[in-house]
Amino acid sequence: MQLRADQLATHLAKTLAPLYVLHGDEPLLVIEAGDAIRRAAREKGYTEREVLVSGPGFKWDSLMLAAGNLSLFGGNKLVDLRIPNGKPGRDGGDALQRYSERLSDGVLTLVTLPQLDWGARKTAWLAALSQAGVAIELNAPGLAELPDWIALRLARQQQKAERAALEFIAAHVEGNLLAAHQEIQKLGLLHPPGDLSLAQVEDAVLNVARYDVDKLRAALLDGDAARCARLLEGLRGEDVAPPLLLWAFASEIRALTALRSAQDEGRPLAAALRAERVFDDRRAAALQRALPRLRQPQLRAALLAAARIDRMIKGLVQGDVWDEFLQLALRLARKPT
Repeated sequence: MQLRADQLATHLAKTLAPLYVLHGDEPLLVIEAGDAIRRAAREKGYTEREVLVSGPGFKWDSLMLAAGNLSLFGGNKLVDLRIPNGKPGRDGGDALQRYSERLSDGVLTLVTLPQLDWGARKTAWLAALSQAGVAIELNAPGLAELPDWIALRLARQQQKAERAALEFIAAHVEGNLLAAHQEIQKLGLLHPPGDLSLAQVEDAVLNVARYDVDKLRAALLDGDAARCARLLEGLRGEDVAPPLLLWAFASEIRALTALRSAQDEGRPLAAALRAERVFDDRRAAALQRALPRLRQPQLRAALLAAARIDRMIKGLVQGDVWDEFLQLALRLARKPT
């Protein structure tokens, strides 16, 4: 069965299909749809999850084994299959066809693919998967539809902007959905729920301080403690909103934690980067360069420190937010002893 992207939420609220296939040209939308399916599965008792990533040397028998390997004491299981290149090959195609014909009770399968070319769309394995479950194509909206997409995203955080403001954001991001997503998050951090004026939107989008937040993120990942301290002092002097700065810190800490876990467990870093919505090659390279000096205890401590800063910003605990930011930056920049 084919389903439109905007029908997924209503579908998941009513039922769960035994199998989902996600593909399209917009990684952000594919990841979000996958997150929604995984969340619905957890809520409905699919407490076990096994992630399989196809690639060179991948054994397709492991797909059947994953579906059959249910814990005696666990709940239902989610099998999360990712095919990064969208081409399972002859053996993979045959395995997917057989798999779709023998779906197991108590197992929900999620197959994630990139944008499919004309040849892949005509394959027997894709047709078999689509007939056995639900297939959803997730493509970026066109430039003409982007303002409406931005409006829907703002509504999720209980904000609304006039048409001119929506068109301003759309023109600024030039069709890049990840950039639009980041600008929307920024507006949510800087302004309370309610109406946003064109002036507020322009100020948030165009206000790139001389001591840029992105430069601080780069210094954190490079382990440059002295530069972190200088940039933080500059950001403080330019009255950069602490919630925006915390968002920048937290996004890097979460990404590093996910990559550290993937590396420790022998999982592909490329899959972990996609799951954390890291699509920029330079940021991906910087995160991977930072990994050798960061261990799980450091990252857990950093997450706790970020949570403490969040409570300070909300007035729940006392303290100097900027001093806490500095201590957190130094903790992340510190090399292992």
